Order: sequence, then C-alpha cells, then structure tokens
Amino acid sequence: MRVITKPTTAKCNIQAYIRYLLSEPVRTSCTGLSDVLLNISHDSVNRFLLRENYRPEDLWTEVSEKIDLNNGVLSVDDMVIDKPYSNAEKTDLIGFFYSGKHHCVVKGVNVITLYYTDQHDVSVPINFRIIDPDEGKTKNEHFREMLQQVLSWGLQPSWVTGDCWYSSIENLKFIRKYNLGMLFAIENNRIISSERGSYCQVQAIDCWDESGVQV
Repeated sequence: MRVITKPTTAKCNIQAYIRYLLSEPVRTSCTGLSDVLLNISHDSVNRFLLRENYRPEDLWTEVSEKIDLNNGVLSVDDMVIDKPYSNAEKTDLIGFFYSGKHHCVVKGVNVITLYYTDQHDVSVPINFRIIDPDEGKTKNEHFREMLQQVLSWGLQPSWVTGDCWYSSIENLKFIRKYNLGMLFAIENNRIISSERGSYCQVQAIDCWDESGVQV
C-alpha cells in the first residue's frame, strides 16, 4: 500500500471509494462515483485507482488484529466476476473461467479468496488473489501459495475447508504437511482405495461408517 507522508489534496480516497462500492453493488464505474459525489471528477477517481496499490498483505494488516489467529477454520473459495462485453485480448486479467454460478465457462475476472472463521464466530476474508491468465498457474497452485502465505503471516488454523475443485491429492498432501485438519468435498467418481490394491469410485460405496473411512 502507498504510504502517505504528507497531507493529501486528492478528492477521491479509499473511504469514499469503499462507500460507493457498498452502496452500488451491481454496476460501478469512475463516472458513476463522480456522478454520486458531485465535487469529484471522473479523472480524480481514475487517478486514484491508478495511483493506489492495495495488496493481500494490506487486507491482512486490517483484519488480523480483529480475530483470534489460533484454532479457527480457514476456507477457500473463488468466484468469477462476469465481463461478457470486455475484450480479453486488450484488457488485463480478463480470461475464460468455469463459473459455479452459470455452470459453464464464462468470460470474466477470477478471484480466489481465503476466509477465516475464528473460535468466536468472527468471519473475515484474510487473503485474496486476482488470477492473471497469462501466468499459466492453476487454481490449486494459487491456493497452495496463498495458504503458505497466511501461515507465514502467523495464522494457525485447526481446519482447512473447500469444495471439490480444491480437493486434489496435491492440495491434501500439502495441508497434511502442516499438520492441519481438512474437510473437502469430492466428486462421486473420485477413485479411492480403502484397502491396498483395491480401488473403486466413491459412489460405489453404499454404506459409510459413521466414524469415517480412511482411504
């Protein structure tokens, strides 16, 4: 985050921008904010967005003092912000991603977020990453990097949860390496083995022991 060393004369600031986003959750633009706040021009908003550089570490700094860092639940999820009319070739961060909302691949911006719920039921986002399609990394690779980040920042969760998209064997082994509990959904056609040399799909098991099955 940019550190302000002297009083600023900028009319657009982070407080005004956040209030605008909260009050207009559907369609936001520089022009929209300047229309709402009559003393702020479109150019002022645009300069603010170009000038500031907010990183995941800034989010962590804001929320870390408001939560219990130990023994909570860390959850991973991602979303696609629809950008159907944007030119993916001319606009940074626009790509084609699978959308759980539309149940198909759509054009937009893909954002992965780590949410944390502490022992007092306080839930906050603690890390985020806007996916750059040109990097060539998978969601699972980003997730592992983000998990490693929050652990290095001092978070000590007891559990990590996520949907089936993040239940790859690489992710599960990575979580186990840090001695964390895990709870992930898995597809019903996932191949598992409860006995050495014997494999079957999850959906082929008719009756699960209430205490669980080690595979």
